[in-house]
Amino acid sequence: MTQDPGPLTFEPLFFERVWGGRKLQSFYGKSIPSDKRIGESWEIVDRAEAQSIVRDGPWRGRSLHDLWVNERATVFGSVPDSPRFPLLLKLLDCRERLSLQVHPPASVAALLNGEAKTECWYIADADPEAELYLGLNKLESPHDFRKALRNETAAQLVYRSSVKTGDTFFIPSGRIHAIGGGNLIVEIQQNSDTTFRVFDWNRTDEKGAQRQLHIEEAMRCIDFTDCAPRPIKPEGEKLVSNAFFSLERWQLNETPRELAPPGSFGIALCLSGSCACGTIPFKPGDFVLLPAEATDRTVKPMGESTSLLRITIPHR
Repeated sequence: MTQDPGPLTFEPLFFERVWGGRKLQSFYGKSIPSDKRIGESWEIVDRAEAQSIVRDGPWRGRSLHDLWVNERATVFGSVPDSPRFPLLLKLLDCRERLSLQVHPPASVAALLNGEAKTECWYIADADPEAELYLGLNKLESPHDFRKALRNETAAQLVYRSSVKTGDTFFIPSGRIHAIGGGNLIVEIQQNSDTTFRVFDWNRTDEKGAQRQLHIEEAMRCIDFTDCAPRPIKPEGEKLVSNAFFSLERWQLNETPRELAPPGSFGIALCLSGSCACGTIPFKPGDFVLLPAEATDRTVKPMGESTSLLRITIPHR
C-alpha cells in the first residue's frame, strides 16, 4: 500500500446475554438491536467465528484477520508472531450478575480443549452498590470448594470487592471471578473465548433450562491460593503491563500527543470528552487503531475533560 494508512475504526459486534441490558446505547450511543439485552460489544476481534471489519479508511470492508495476515508490518509493525491478532477488546454491560467462572491457565488450556485467557477490567461506570467477585476469601481446599458447589454455597467463599467508576482490576487465568450487576466495563484480554462456569445463580431460560456448567474443567483451573485481590494502584498513567498487553489512562490537555512511536501501533478508547486521531474524530465508547506506518500519529482533545485508554502490545 502506497498511501498513508491513517487511523482505523471497526464495526462493533453485539452479543445478547442473559445478564445484559441497554446501557451500551444509553451511555455510549451504540446502535444496538432494539429488542435485545446486549451484554457484550466486541470492538476489536480476530476469531474464526467473529471478525472486526474496517469501517473507515482505505481498507474499508477488509477484516482484521486480513490485515493481520497481509498488512502486518504496515498496520502492526514489529509485533510477536501469532496466527491471529492476539487481543480481544470488549465493552460489557452487566445489568445482572455474570456466572461464577474461571479461565484456564496456559498449563492446562490445551488439555481442556480451550485457550488460555488473562484479562483486565476498567470500570467505565458503576452503580453505587456495584461489586465484583474476585478470588477467594481465604485459602480453600479443592475438596471444600467442591462441597460448597454441591451445597450451592460456593459464592460465599469468593471475595467480594466494591467498585467505583475508574477502578481497574487484573484477572489472571486461574482466578475464580464473577461480575456483579450494575457494572459497565472495558475488557482487555488475550484472544480467547474459553470460560468454565461453576455456578450461575440458578438462572433459567424461557424454557426453564439452566446454562451448562463446567465444574470438572474449572476445578483443574482454579487457583485455590488466590485470595482477596485488590484493585490496581496506578503508577502514574500506567494501569497494567504484562507479557500480553499494556494499558494506560491518559488525561489530555490542549497539546496533541503521540499515541504510539513510529513503527508501532496503538489503540485508543475515548473515555470522556471527545478526541481526534489524525482526521478521525471519536467519542466515549469509540475505539481507534493507529497503524504503525501512519504519518499523523497524534491524538488530540476536541473538548474539555478529555480522557482515554491506550492499549498496546509489549515488544518481546
